[in-house]
Amino acid sequence: MRTSPQLGIDLGGSKIEIIALQDGKPLLRERIGTPQGDYPGTLAALCGLVRRAELQLGATCSLGVGIPGSRSPADGRIRNANSVCLNGQDLLGDLQQALQRPVCLANDADCFTLSEATDGAGAGAPSVFGVILGTGVGGGLVVHGRLLQGPNAIAGEWGHNPLPWRTAADGPALACYCGLQDCIETFLSGPGWAARSGLGLDASQLALAARQGNPPARLALEHYCEQLARSLATVINLLDPHVIVLGGGLSNMPELYQSVPSLLPRHVFADQLNTRLLPARHGDSSGVRGAAWLGAKARSAI
Repeated sequence: MRTSPQLGIDLGGSKIEIIALQDGKPLLRERIGTPQGDYPGTLAALCGLVRRAELQLGATCSLGVGIPGSRSPADGRIRNANSVCLNGQDLLGDLQQALQRPVCLANDADCFTLSEATDGAGAGAPSVFGVILGTGVGGGLVVHGRLLQGPNAIAGEWGHNPLPWRTAADGPALACYCGLQDCIETFLSGPGWAARSGLGLDASQLALAARQGNPPARLALEHYCEQLARSLATVINLLDPHVIVLGGGLSNMPELYQSVPSLLPRHVFADQLNTRLLPARHGDSSGVRGAAWLGAKARSAI
């Protein structure tokens, strides 16, 4: 028996994407530019995507939305979004009022993790920790198919812990936008890695230079892998996930999967390492797919 279609939206800083899934298979996709600095325009764009999709499908669907931030447990308003026009807004309430239906909202890293745990690289695993390595460093945790969302709505925010087992080789302390120093994000995000390398290259150029044998770039990549291993070891020591799935632009570097697994055991408090480190199966589509699964799982729980 076929299930009803599920809609998912990935609200990004430069684009908004919608997908309709049915039994895990995409039925339609549409991508538009994000109205810049315009909250009413963004809200209208989201509603327009939903209405066009449902007109094409001929059905009213469950709806999940992934956002670059989170809802404050205090008042439900958006916080910590790099699309700053969302901050302080009741996006969930406004969407539900405009569309006259329930809507599920989650951080984009949570949606990524839910996607990969449902039918991606971590499918079938009892616990999956999803990692975003991109312009920022985020994460999410799914246990037995359910997204873990704690009372502070920050589950998985490992990027704002300090880099563990720090040495002089890690370079000078740098301030993070969050107001603290030496957050993992200042080392492992694309801009953070590029800035700390001191080579005047962005992350993609740095990865290419390392691959081409440039000695300073290769050394920068070795440092990156070692810092990633230390940082993930703290996640393993705390949560002991069965699978860690990497996403985001930097996750496309094959060197991560070649080097990091052998670097992890030194810092993991166990006699052997059984956690699997895997690339995302759905790549850049995982965020929007996870948003669709978010709405579908909420509907099935009613």
